[in-house]
Amino acid sequence: MRAAVVRPDGEVVLRAVEPTPRDAPCPDALEALIASVRDRGGGRGSFEAIVVGVPGRVHYGAGRLEHAPNLPAGWARELTEAKLGRLFDAPVFLANDADLAAVGEAYFGAGRAYTDIVYVTISTGMGAGVVLGGRLARSTRSLAEIGHTIISVHQLALGEPATAEELGAGPALDRHAEAVGVAARGAEIVTRLEAGDPGAREAWNLTMEAAAVAVVNLAYLFSPDAIVIGGGVGRNGSLVSEPVSSMLERHGPEGLDAPIAVEEAALGDDSGLVGAAAWPTAIGAARN
Repeated sequence: MRAAVVRPDGEVVLRAVEPTPRDAPCPDALEALIASVRDRGGGRGSFEAIVVGVPGRVHYGAGRLEHAPNLPAGWARELTEAKLGRLFDAPVFLANDADLAAVGEAYFGAGRAYTDIVYVTISTGMGAGVVLGGRLARSTRSLAEIGHTIISVHQLALGEPATAEELGAGPALDRHAEAVGVAARGAEIVTRLEAGDPGAREAWNLTMEAAAVAVVNLAYLFSPDAIVIGGGVGRNGSLVSEPVSSMLERHGPEGLDAPIAVEEAALGDDSGLVGAAAWPTAIGAARN
């Protein structure tokens, strides 16, 4: 859990980090973290809005979290704009975390030079957010749940991992490494890859191929000027950008005025925090 005070220009001026209490039945610890940062940053009445980013499908029409398999059980029903608004006595916006990071990169990060961007996060999961002409692409619910799209019909029929997330995110990298006999996990696989380990290279290539297919699908769906890639796996420079760019060149949209650029997220882990500064603008909310 991370909380911060962010200025309108995207500058993070105060932050706090706490581990997520996985066994907690309700998000009291998250609410306490937000309150502590608010109080240290000026207190009640000092903020234009409180924006809460969550890893799951958000029902924007109802202001609630619908589905969040990576949060502790019970949190989803507690995290609503109505309840949080009463707690904090300020306008509260609930945001899908990939949407929030997309806004951060579009307004203040790697997407600033482009009109239309797709942000993709590749980490323990895979998600995406889309900003077109400065506005977040959304409907009643958060959109672009690319991680859960099926990219292998064959493996689906066999009951094996078949989605973009299952084949192209962090756990897939670990699984591919184990399958080829590489006794490493996560960042250590990248270290071995850079040292010339052929098994690590094979595991990485399999993972990036799946991730790149997901990016190509997003390119066809939204025809962006740029794809911005973040997340723990995604922020590995040319190890990610080269296979993604190659897949886009071979299988992506044809006849564009300019190739779709592939950029590494510029704000790192702060993409979502910084996105809060532009969230009301990006969703077309009235400012106080």
